[in-house]
Parts: sequence; structure tokens; C-alpha cells
Amino acid sequence: MRTINISELKGFKIGQSTDIEAGTGCTVILSEGGAVAGVDVRGGAPGTRETDLLKSENLVEKIHSVFLSGGSAYGLNVAGGIMKFLEEKQVGFDVGVAKVPIVPGAILFDLTVGRADKRPGAHMGYQAAEQAWGGEPFQSGNAGAGTGASVGKLLGNTHAMKGGIGAFAVEIGELQVGAIVAVNAFGDVIDSKTGEKLAGLQSEGQWLDTEHQMLNQLEAKTNRFSGNTTIGAVLTNAKWEKSQANKIASIAHDGLARCIRPSHTFVDGDTIFTLSTDEVAVDLNVMASLSAYVVEHAVKDAVVSASSAYGLLAYNEIK
Repeated sequence: MRTINISELKGFKIGQSTDIEAGTGCTVILSEGGAVAGVDVRGGAPGTRETDLLKSENLVEKIHSVFLSGGSAYGLNVAGGIMKFLEEKQVGFDVGVAKVPIVPGAILFDLTVGRADKRPGAHMGYQAAEQAWGGEPFQSGNAGAGTGASVGKLLGNTHAMKGGIGAFAVEIGELQVGAIVAVNAFGDVIDSKTGEKLAGLQSEGQWLDTEHQMLNQLEAKTNRFSGNTTIGAVLTNAKWEKSQANKIASIAHDGLARCIRPSHTFVDGDTIFTLSTDEVAVDLNVMASLSAYVVEHAVKDAVVSASSAYGLLAYNEIK
């Protein structure tokens, strides 16, 4: 197994639109030929689009794009721009009189940094799709959906740290598996191998521990409405059916649980999509293991690549 750049994944194009002043952005993954896809939504505060059509019993078998966006529920508007771009490229589900691009997506809450009145919309969705089509290089950290992301928010933004967006991919023979994850978690991000804290709850540069603090505040309210969420996508060329893609999406959440503590809380809306170009036969147990692996490493890449911004310290400032 060798590590590869996320841009080396065949059959997918990735683009981002970033608004540094507003502290927000979006990340778009395109699949011109269509991808057999699934999704698993966890946590108590999700914000998603077109996830019902990915249920195993429903009609549509392939999708043409997935987006990850900031801007809370407003960020769902980026889908319109992506659909417009793909329609212009004649990419979509053929309904006879038109080709309808199938574009699921998920959002995270970043309105407390930058400018709350400026959010990703159709224009940013179109711009990110255009960049993806043109082959722009992927940027980890403060970019796309990770621009205004933060982590460790039990005690509010003054004790939180900078999150971000990250990617990680591997190749074994003809099989390719990668993940892109925007990390905006309520909990702390940990290196599961070493136990080192990478980002999370802190006070004046000294680490605190979210789970420990929660135990000391059994009656305290932790409901920071829609203030969190880690969203991402696993991309591969493995052969699978839609029902199997949904199961793999569920197992891929193990990657979050390994390194985000706590994860899948009532105030997170953690969502993972799975997309495949459906080409390479592989044991699905292997695929499940690799999916969790690349998700875990994409989370680490997101916070390690982040830079301090919006009053939030980043990993490199406190390690």
C-alpha cells in the first residue's frame, strides 16, 4: 500500500471556493461518469441535501457530485451552482427531456467566525465546480468547507481551536481509496496511535480535555445549536452496489470515532458520503477497513494543515 495525492484518484475532480474575509467556503467533488454512492448521517444536528435518494431502495443508482459547505443551512444553496455547471457540461441523470445532475451534500456551521451575513451560495458552488473541472490542486487546512471550521467548543470559541479540511488517499495495485473531510467538531482531535492531542479544547495554549470537562459539568447545557459537525466523503474505484456503499459509509464513521473525542454527539451532524466509479473488484471487508483508515488520516491532515485565524489557535501554534 502506498500513499498517493488525493488528486491522483481516477474518475473524480475536486474543487474549492474560499472566502477568507467571511470565514467560509465550499468543496465540490465531481464524477462526470457518475458514481455509485451511499451516505451515513450521524449526530443530532445534521444539515444535508438529497440524502434520501441514496437510500438503498430508491431509484437513482449514481450521483454526479457531492458538496461539503460552510454557511449552516444557507450553504445548501451551493447545489444550484453545481447543477448549473454540470448542466452546461451535459452531465446528469437522463430523463429524456433533460439531463438532471444528482448533487447531494452536507453543511457545517461556521457563522460565528468571519462574517455571518456572507455564506456560500450558488455562485461559490459554480466556482468550485469550475475549479474542479479545470484540475485545480486541492488545498488542505483553511480552504473550501474548512475555511471557518473550528474544534473543541464545549466552552465556546474563546477556548476552541482552528479546524479545517483535509485529504488522504492510498493505492493498492489497481484499487484506490481516498477521503476528504471538513473537521468542525464539538470534541477534540487526537492522534489515535500516539495519544497526542492535535486540536481541541484549550485555555491560553494549555490543553484541556472535552470528555473530562463534560464529566465535571453533568448538568451544564452543551447545546451550541448546529455549531459543529464533521462532514466528508470516501472516494474509490472499488466495485460495489448501492446498498454496500451505504454500509461502507456507516463503517467509515469508525475513522471519526478513532480520532475525534467525543464524536457523533447531539450537537454534531457528522455525515460521510461514499462514492465509487465501480471498477475494481475488492473484498468489502478490506474496503471497509480502508475507508475508516483514510477518513481518520484525512481528519488529522485537516487540523495539522490549518493555520491560526479568526482568533482561533491552530495546531502549529500550540503543539
